[in-house]
Amino acid sequence: MEFLYPEKWLSKASTGERIASEIRMRIISGLIESGATLSENKLAADFNVSRSPVREAIKILASENMIRLERMGAVVTGLTEKEITELYDVRLLIETFVFERLVSMDTNELVHDLNKRLEFMEIAMKYHDADEFSFQDVLFHETIIRTSQHSYILMIWNNLKPVMESLILLSMRVRFKEKYEDFTRILNNHKLYIEAIEQKDRNLMIESLHKNFDDVQGQVDDLWRSQQVLTKGVVQENE
Repeated sequence: MEFLYPEKWLSKASTGERIASEIRMRIISGLIESGATLSENKLAADFNVSRSPVREAIKILASENMIRLERMGAVVTGLTEKEITELYDVRLLIETFVFERLVSMDTNELVHDLNKRLEFMEIAMKYHDADEFSFQDVLFHETIIRTSQHSYILMIWNNLKPVMESLILLSMRVRFKEKYEDFTRILNNHKLYIEAIEQKDRNLMIESLHKNFDDVQGQVDDLWRSQQVLTKGVVQENE
């Protein structure tokens, strides 16, 4: 089995979390279609594990509404375009709230950390490393959110993160192949984020937020392209 989820992102994950991460990627990418029933025995065989970590993975995916538990097994519900939009709505709400808190905080260390993340993103772009770019992109936003020191906001972020990072990863992989020139714009948007935080300029914060979050349709289109590419690859392998 060829895995979609990066192995290097799983160093601290349990076996069940590893399996959930891969199944989640396969559901979001369309390799496992909505309506499909997941079998514990087949998943255990596919991942060469016992049924116990498979049950853990299914429990995780059910909590994310990626699957629905029924008597006959776990039925894949997938992710609709509406749900993707709602996911980004919640991210926008979180980061808008966090930005307001940052205005009254010392952000020197945060700005330093974000500039470091941005440099890593630039290096990943230079070497066409979509996975590392995605990892640093997620960490960039997580660094901002953690700085707020708001436990319930962080809890919401942690609940969103697994699905969000899968969406970002699939989108970035497509963009690196088909829209590489778009990454200059993406990096400039992140520079605007840092500038807004450094200057504590609310108007600039609003501008930077919308430049980063008004591209939801582009993310949906990238996901659709990713599904096409991956599905085509599976068909070719089976011919």
